[in-house]
Amino acid sequence: MSSMNPRIVPACTRDYDFAFSVKKDALGPHIERQWGWDEEYQLRIHEQRWREKPWFLIYLGEQKVGTVSLQEAPSTLRFGEFYISSKWRGKGIGTRVITDVVSRCDIENRTCKLEYLKWNPVGSLYKRHGFEVVDENDIHYFMLRCPSSTP
Repeated sequence: MSSMNPRIVPACTRDYDFAFSVKKDALGPHIERQWGWDEEYQLRIHEQRWREKPWFLIYLGEQKVGTVSLQEAPSTLRFGEFYISSKWRGKGIGTRVITDVVSRCDIENRTCKLEYLKWNPVGSLYKRHGFEVVDENDIHYFMLRCPSSTP
């Protein structure tokens, strides 16, 4: 959608609760279906991920609509914690964010890495953007997208 121009802005401490709520909204049904939702456990995992990774908020205008984590290394970018609020899903926002990230990886000649729960339908979105499954375990698919020479 041409009117959907999301911005990615570094998250700060006050964004912690929003990040958890959008994660619960987006990922919760997939976790619930497999294991049930344990709020205390999920908060502990969220706290750990919050400390380990650089988080960003996804804005549409002045509205917070989601989160993403972008961990940079010299030749790679790890894409994760990518959650769009259900109110905003299906409007092209996620596609635009991924398009912008992979375009940046192409320009910077970086491989983009990610993982997702096997039963989460987001995998089709990643495949449409050139990601390929390179490994898996019982729970996750691990994907890579090599930089394109024609961004």
